[in-house]
Amino acid sequence: MSSKRRSFETGHKRKYLVVIDDTEECDRAVYWAAKRAGRTKSAMVLLRVIDTTDRDKQWLGVADIMRAEAHDAAKAALDKYAARIKKIANVKTDRVIREGDITEEIIRLIEEDADIGIFVLAAGAGSEGPGPLMSGIAKTAGTFPIPLAIVPGHLSDEDIDASS
Repeated sequence: MSSKRRSFETGHKRKYLVVIDDTEECDRAVYWAAKRAGRTKSAMVLLRVIDTTDRDKQWLGVADIMRAEAHDAAKAALDKYAARIKKIANVKTDRVIREGDITEEIIRLIEEDADIGIFVLAAGAGSEGPGPLMSGIAKTAGTFPIPLAIVPGHLSDEDIDASS
């Protein structure tokens, strides 16, 4: 599973991977990663995973419409965060949309792109716990192919600026 990382070889550049979802803490991961990428002359990869679990229950035409709407929403979310990153650090940002299980798609993308060197997550700041993505990743964190950076979801831009 763990293919060699190539981000420091000639012609390659380290990339920070951030999953774009609809949680409040997502912005914290994006902000921290953009700051770090800017300071380390790295790039970023934004990943949006579309959940397809309910699609098999729909009629074909309805499923196609739902898929198209999900892709449009994913593209809009990635565009929004790419614009934010440009304002924060003006680093190169790749945008990736995948369909399927989020953990499987994260690992698959890391395996496919040998320049991805750090996976950035933000922990939920509320009383409901660390957040769904964080909870899912925690189960496989010990076998992850690259380091994980976890940003506390309650940190402000100023807190992140002072520590990154």
